[in-house]
Amino acid sequence: MDLALKGKIIIVTGGSKGIGYGICACLVKEGAIPIIVGRNKQTIIQAVETLSQKEIAVGHVFAELTDPKQCQAAVDTVIKEYGQIDGLVNNAGVNDSIGLESGSHQAFTESIQRNLTHYYLMAHHALPALKKSKGAIVNIGSKTAFTGQGGTSGYAAANGGRNALTREWAVELLPYAIRVNAVIVAECYTPLYKKWIGSFSDPEKKLEAINKKIPLGNRMTTPEEIGDSVAFLLSERSSHTTGQLMFVDGGYAHLDRSL
Repeated sequence: MDLALKGKIIIVTGGSKGIGYGICACLVKEGAIPIIVGRNKQTIIQAVETLSQKEIAVGHVFAELTDPKQCQAAVDTVIKEYGQIDGLVNNAGVNDSIGLESGSHQAFTESIQRNLTHYYLMAHHALPALKKSKGAIVNIGSKTAFTGQGGTSGYAAANGGRNALTREWAVELLPYAIRVNAVIVAECYTPLYKKWIGSFSDPEKKLEAINKKIPLGNRMTTPEEIGDSVAFLLSERSSHTTGQLMFVDGGYAHLDRSL
């Protein structure tokens, strides 16, 4: 299916690794031009070099997303260099394990900054350009806001906020025909996930136990599968879809995990 994304300028925060990279790879396949925004210069440069093709030069802007000024500067740079923004994918974040019992006010607040505040900032600064293009916003969320996880109050709260902002923005931006949706991820095998699995005494056994709890195929979702769903929501093929939380999780959040 041609998603008609050729030449579209799409900002993807945290697009150099894991789910973000999978999203960018899918956008490139569709002919879109992803602009990776993030702080890790090494992985961003590597991603740009790997993803760039003859007709599609993947863009990038270095920015620390917890810094409001750098968020605005990143959006301004994209507009200056490309003249437009057709879509925004808020993806950057980290499950930082800031719990209730072992956490603190400062750690919790910092987790919200790392995982939620820049979603608002990037959308706020990109909005004038999105109004011109009648573009779309896709927020990446996590199962933790629905299922809980334990020991990750900051991340779970941030993801609850992402879901709420998705619905709120969908309402506020109706007059501008800007669609806002979210893709909710459960178990996706990214480099960060692999590192977490490696922290257990028997990583293979732990991984097998997790896979067994995923109803569809007893396997994890791939970054590419997340990317395909994001590309669809950014495209006109989903022209009457807004305010939706799309679970791309093999049925993890809603089906009986004992199946």
